[in-house]
Amino acid sequence: MNTSSSSTSSAARPEDENLGLGANLAYGLQHVLTMYGGIVAVPLILGQAAGLTPADIGLLIAASLFAGGLATLLQTLGLPWFGCQLPLVQGVSFAGVATMGAILSSEGGGGLPGVLGAVMAASFIGFLITPVFSRITKYFPPLVTGIVITTIGLTLMPVAARWVMGGNSKAPDFGSMANIGLAALTFVIVLVLSKLGSATISRLSILLAMVIGTLIAWSLGMADFSKVLEGPLVAMPSPFHFGMPTFHIAAILSMCIVIMVTLVETSADILAVGEIIDTKVDSKRLGNGLRADMASSILAPIFGSFTQSAFAQNVGLVAVTGVKSRYVVATGGVILVVLGLLPIMGRVIAAVPTSVLGGAGIVLFGTVAASGIRTLSKVSYKNNVNLIIVAASLGFGMIPIAAPNFYAQFPNWFETIFHSGISSAAIMAIVLNLVFNHFTVGNSDQQSVFAAAYERTIHYSDISALRDGDYFEDGKLFNAEGKEVPVMGEGEHGEPPARREAVSEH
Repeated sequence: MNTSSSSTSSAARPEDENLGLGANLAYGLQHVLTMYGGIVAVPLILGQAAGLTPADIGLLIAASLFAGGLATLLQTLGLPWFGCQLPLVQGVSFAGVATMGAILSSEGGGGLPGVLGAVMAASFIGFLITPVFSRITKYFPPLVTGIVITTIGLTLMPVAARWVMGGNSKAPDFGSMANIGLAALTFVIVLVLSKLGSATISRLSILLAMVIGTLIAWSLGMADFSKVLEGPLVAMPSPFHFGMPTFHIAAILSMCIVIMVTLVETSADILAVGEIIDTKVDSKRLGNGLRADMASSILAPIFGSFTQSAFAQNVGLVAVTGVKSRYVVATGGVILVVLGLLPIMGRVIAAVPTSVLGGAGIVLFGTVAASGIRTLSKVSYKNNVNLIIVAASLGFGMIPIAAPNFYAQFPNWFETIFHSGISSAAIMAIVLNLVFNHFTVGNSDQQSVFAAAYERTIHYSDISALRDGDYFEDGKLFNAEGKEVPVMGEGEHGEPPARREAVSEH
């Protein structure tokens, strides 16, 4: 992470570059398209679980778009003590879907008003404890952030795979060659535009590939725009449309676990995007971001939405496009607000075939993992146990991805925390980094089998000084005539002007 002086002017920060209205709109729309499927999925799932009518589910989705847009504006533009001012898109967090579903199905949960009340109360508690989370940056070295970024990308790959297959596992065409072929075509278009296009086209390759893929799908009868004109054109989210929030102790306690997970994931996303765009993220900035996250989650239930968090897939979009401007993401926030007010716009974007999103998602989410691997390449693995920290953390994070029901028999609070591969890997990486690299009492003085020994290096100038016939014997250097060549000890002369490392076997 860049640790440049805090006196650096804000104008010098890469995230403060303003690309202009046209570019902001184009790249902002790309961000919205990337996360649209995720932001509408949670209200759709919970609306169905609550037994709402299709019209009310539509209002629930509109409320989530509206609240996500306002949260994004707060996070990117910021207010005093609120907002990290980084290119992070906010939206409804997936972390609480299972818990909120359990509250809805519980007799004493209070239904949807009980869910909204639990979100508000737990988020307020999270708001109060953000100072604790904002002081953990020193425990997020590249070793930890690299593990988290890599896990984010790997965790999202199953999402991309489901999108490629069509998104709805109950649909008759789920996994059909038509869906997979359309996704593959979109994937190829992304690659072609990235290779052959100009810098601008390359940055817009994801958006352009989605547009082209959707047009191809429409020509093949795989995209349906017939319902775009159905329903109201404008719909302002109505405060407390689903009733006044109610507060139940059990529901609030269960949501507090979700808030803890959200704080961990948001911290990881803030630090990850800071690493990707190479800007400084200190404890103050992290605290501002977490406060914005919790404040948005407190206010979102007023409009009928749920916990707000940074979207990991948009971190991937920042990495793949190289567009670091927070004003681009702020423009995306404005678009989300507009979509929340204009359901017809949401219906247009909803008409983009899921398999098209999947083809682009493979590149996006793979880029996140690649960014994490690049960060891990900066970590020293010589004479330490960082390798086992990486191995154990990534392995632990992959468990819920490889076996989604692995924690089904565990207590609900444990399942809520570790069902997310991101939070699993993050917690394991933080704990192991503390145990092995900070709390060194009890560490063995014998080198671990996981520790790589120092590489042997020889100065290029020393190699060039050798002559034909020179040879070593009993640790001494002799010339062709058998005379010993003096070997200076370390520190007997200065560093040679030219140096090249010749690496031999370990």
